[in-house]
Amino acid sequence: MSEVAERSGISIGSLYQYFPDKRAIIAALADRYHETSRACIGEALSEVETLDEFRQAFAELIEIYFRLFLGEPAMRDVWSGTQADKTLLDIELLNSRENGDLVADTLARLMPAADKKALATRAFLVMSLGEATMRLAISVTPEEGRLIVETYKRMALKELTSK
Repeated sequence: MSEVAERSGISIGSLYQYFPDKRAIIAALADRYHETSRACIGEALSEVETLDEFRQAFAELIEIYFRLFLGEPAMRDVWSGTQADKTLLDIELLNSRENGDLVADTLARLMPAADKKALATRAFLVMSLGEATMRLAISVTPEEGRLIVETYKRMALKELTSK
């Protein structure tokens, strides 16, 4: 906490007024990333009208997410921190579910005969696995990371768009 206060240029007392511990800082950063993620997904899927458009938009979202992980090392630390704490892990799961709901709602609109509960379950799983995929992809060589992301895209799209 003293290092965070020093780097922020504020007193340790001021920092503790807003963040009582390191978990509170990680939670605030995770919330910020989650809000950005939901907005990005919502915007990308809002005008999708066909399954082909969905496939393209979803693939582009995966690329954006991968570049975000590569470009912002702090995200790696935030996600590592969320995995180590039960309360923060619950927040992460909620985020995966909310993002999955955005995907499932889009798919339900495009495939009205599909089982909505099954769509929600598949989308939740795909979004949760997406986070794990990104953590893995940035932990290996760039070449292997790229192959992992491409494999995830194919698997996710096949599962999400199957009837």
